[in-house]
Amino acid sequence: MVMAAAPGSSKCLLVTGPPGVGKTTLITRVLEALRTSHPHLTVQGFYTREVREGADRVGFEVVTLDGRRGLLASTKISSTESFRWPTVGKYKVDVASFESLALPQLQIKEGIDLFIVDEVGKMELYSSSFFPAVLRVLDSNIPFLATIPIPKFGRDIPGVARLRNHPGATVFTLNPGNRDAMKDTIYSQIVNLLQNH
Repeated sequence: MVMAAAPGSSKCLLVTGPPGVGKTTLITRVLEALRTSHPHLTVQGFYTREVREGADRVGFEVVTLDGRRGLLASTKISSTESFRWPTVGKYKVDVASFESLALPQLQIKEGIDLFIVDEVGKMELYSSSFFPAVLRVLDSNIPFLATIPIPKFGRDIPGVARLRNHPGATVFTLNPGNRDAMKDTIYSQIVNLLQNH
């Protein structure tokens, strides 16, 4: 299911779907394919990875595309600072750690071919600087690939809704049956954008 702006012209590609469907995996597979076919590609951004202890998910970390990593959220932290941190479910969100990694990745500089953001979600949006930075990327006309959560109980997070309804956005809804086809479609669309960039 793809809701598109003008076919192929969209510079903002958004991947959504239920938790655990493989949004982050799809993003990393698209990036690997792009790096193989376009070795000189300059990509900035980050993805979010689960932190596990045994079978238990105890948090999330931010991993930048240049290999730095840091805490996004955790169930394990109980410092004096963390009492003031916002919570999402059982997780405490370390906004300062997130911002120190994510915001530099969203700086618009000469020569960037593509931005990747995984994800624009509730935890990330606790940073008041994050969404304005995402909007600046959108306005820059540089191709932008991001993941967004699916609306919960029919309600969208306001920042996510703004992104989803952005006139230049194409939304790809992922499910277990269409993951491989979606990866190919998104890869082809980005290659197309890079040629016209």
